[in-house]
Amino acid sequence: MTGERPTAETVSSLLGDHELVVASNRQPYSHEREDGEIVVNRPAGGLTSALDPVVQSAGGTWVAWASGDADHDVTDEDGRVGVPPEDPAYDLRRVSLSDEQVEGYYYGYSNQVLWPICHIDTSKMNARADFWGHYRDANRAFADAIADEASDDSLVWLQDYHLALAPRMIRETNPDVFCMQFWHITWPSWDAFQTCPQYAELLDGLLANDLVGFHTDQYCQNFLDCAAMLPDARVDRATRSVVYKGRRTFVRPFPLGIDATHRRQLALSSADTGFWNEFRDEHDIGDTVALGVERLDYTKGIPERLAALEQFWETRPEWQGELTYVQKASESRTQIPEYQAIQDFVESEIERINTRFGTNDWTPIVYLNEYLSKDGLATLYREADLGIVSPRRDGMNLVAKEFVASQVDDPGVLLLSELTGAHEELGDESISVHPHDTPGFADAIETALTLPETERARRMNDLERLVHSNDVYAWMTKQFRTVESIQRGRDVAKQSIKRQ
Repeated sequence: MTGERPTAETVSSLLGDHELVVASNRQPYSHEREDGEIVVNRPAGGLTSALDPVVQSAGGTWVAWASGDADHDVTDEDGRVGVPPEDPAYDLRRVSLSDEQVEGYYYGYSNQVLWPICHIDTSKMNARADFWGHYRDANRAFADAIADEASDDSLVWLQDYHLALAPRMIRETNPDVFCMQFWHITWPSWDAFQTCPQYAELLDGLLANDLVGFHTDQYCQNFLDCAAMLPDARVDRATRSVVYKGRRTFVRPFPLGIDATHRRQLALSSADTGFWNEFRDEHDIGDTVALGVERLDYTKGIPERLAALEQFWETRPEWQGELTYVQKASESRTQIPEYQAIQDFVESEIERINTRFGTNDWTPIVYLNEYLSKDGLATLYREADLGIVSPRRDGMNLVAKEFVASQVDDPGVLLLSELTGAHEELGDESISVHPHDTPGFADAIETALTLPETERARRMNDLERLVHSNDVYAWMTKQFRTVESIQRGRDVAKQSIKRQ
């Protein structure tokens, strides 16, 4: 964890003369009404908190959905407000969406069509016509706001699957602006993607970008396979690009990282043994602790994990009373029936397993679905002997990296699903699991728990090196350097044409 690494300032310096315009569904700051006062809610983590210091350093504009109930009480007539509030460094341009639009665009099309398709669970797709209409309208609202903020010298950076149509719409008024988009979830094979009724429109939108990024090379290959199905698209495998409607779109892998230094510092500063000892006593936790942290989402593989743990305790009774599994879960998209169903199932399974194996002084599974402070979560990450990350499908999975960066004391072991993007980076030094192989999963838990200390330390040291060297700032640096390379190539081509 030594040596020069990118920072927010060094990343922003790569922009040169470009003005940065970031666009995302989620905003970095929201204004809410509490007890008659307007308060500012700041990002607690994730991508928005990592991007925020870069945009602060670079200046520019961030375009996002106005999700706070007091958001427009503090904006100007164009929907702009300077942030951060105490020392404004850039403009936050808020996009207004009605409740009906949010329901159809976000909870509908984004998360009942694109989400299940991309996670290869097409049986959960709900392709209602009104969902598509709201998705299209919301993308138009975003595109109009971006077009207002962008000039030909801007770098427009769109985030994720909520805004697949926006690039083509932006081109209507800003044909020469450089547009790039990062797709934060998996990109499926053509067989899965073609189940989307609007696959052609989505590809048409994304291919209006100059650069499209994914977490892994496999997702890039899948995207190129899908683009090749458009009649007017020409895929160049050698350069990993697509020529479509007179524009060449480059497709590149950029594995997303975390702010590993911050996560490590948080684990060190939260070394509150009082909290940990009280937590262990309150929940009757055994001497060995396994941890899972995720949203209650059907893609995260929690039921499969519970089945493996049950088989582990059943076939290895010596671990009863010794190993406790802590499941930190957060409610997610409960308006969608499939999400409520997974929450109900997980809670009933945990109750059943605890009834089966639990004793007066030992709880097999501790279920936490209430708020947990960042220090509390950091303590769980630090103290866990085993981090279990076993999604059925996940574009990357940053929990695996957060666990690694937080292992600042006695090194634990990471169990990692083969079906995550993170496995491409971290799989060699993790214990690999397949979420659908229950006996193999149970065996992997035993393997992880019985690794010699020297082997645990070696693996975790290698994982820490990977997580710190490929952090979120390295992720941004690679993308901005790719932008430089693309523009350099285009400048050379233009000069060559002039000389002819």
